[in-house]
Amino acid sequence: MTNQLNLLPTALSDLFAEVTSSGRITLADRYGLKAAILQGCLSEEEQSIVDRLLYGVRRGRLQMVNEISSAM
Repeated sequence: MTNQLNLLPTALSDLFAEVTSSGRITLADRYGLKAAILQGCLSEEEQSIVDRLLYGVRRGRLQMVNEISSAM
């Protein structure tokens, strides 16, 4: 039995907006990114979003946190 994961059409765009606004990538955000990457059929725009988020982490502009959500 194989589980099929289908992301919402704007999931990565919404994730990008939230992460760049807060400056933090949470556990839930990372699981969302992982699911998107493992789905294996990212559009050019979605791949660009993933690349930009990884670049932000690498440059220190985004911080990875071990919290479930950024809501306080």
